[in-house]
Amino acid sequence: MDVSIVGAGRVGTAFAVRLRDAGHRILAVAGRQATAVRAGRYLPGVPVLGAAETARDAEAVLIGVPDDLIGETCVALARAHAVREGQAVAHLSGATSLDVLAPARTAGATVLAIHPLQTFPDVDSALARLPGSGIAVTALSEPGHALGERLATDAGGRPFRLADEAKPLYHAAAVFASNYLVTTQALAEELFEATGLSEPAGLFAPLARSTLDNVAAMGSAAALTGPAVRGDAGTVAANLDALSGHAPAAVPAYVALARVALDLGERSKRLTAEGRAAVEEVLDRWT
Repeated sequence: MDVSIVGAGRVGTAFAVRLRDAGHRILAVAGRQATAVRAGRYLPGVPVLGAAETARDAEAVLIGVPDDLIGETCVALARAHAVREGQAVAHLSGATSLDVLAPARTAGATVLAIHPLQTFPDVDSALARLPGSGIAVTALSEPGHALGERLATDAGGRPFRLADEAKPLYHAAAVFASNYLVTTQALAEELFEATGLSEPAGLFAPLARSTLDNVAAMGSAAALTGPAVRGDAGTVAANLDALSGHAPAAVPAYVALARVALDLGERSKRLTAEGRAAVEEVLDRWT
């Protein structure tokens, strides 16, 4: 299949490389100033053109621009008659609806979204992590789903179908799984440093990795440990007292996450009603 990438950043470039390796032809890429450098390194011989020139002759156009620019990019391609009937136009956003691709759909193109459920800080990590990663496929028709699943599989991923209306909730879940994981680890690092430890990340990283391994192996409910799920109100109180003295900004986050832990403990029947009541009494004093 002839594929072009409009917005060949980290993810777009990685998709292009993996699809090329699977036998697809990458006609051209478009993007900002750094795109030419990336293309020269990862896609030698692939021309870097304007967006309309890049898209016009492709069977499948992948739009990898930032989420807020997808709509205007699609409008510009349609106005330039760079999308047409018989073509497929896909964006790579996990949060954005297919509605932004309406101009391409009006022009007769099949529209879809392909989103890897993975984090890619750079192109090299994207190339390494795409294989084996889940890839959400959203489409409005069976041919669209089939094409998305083919592209996801050819990129090395594990495709799964995602309804368009579920995308905002799906993306919020991904934020908790990735972005807020980093946020809580950053907070842990700050607190460990407050105890006098220097460069503590190397010390607590095995704990964090083991916890994620446990979640993958046994599920969140069984993997949960700690004072909240034990109903250990005394330890929760001691934690909050320490935080109030050394890192008061962390108190609201601790309280909010403790309440989530209580809910999880109760749903999994690992927390008694008495234990929950005791912990909630402590948390209420800090609300």
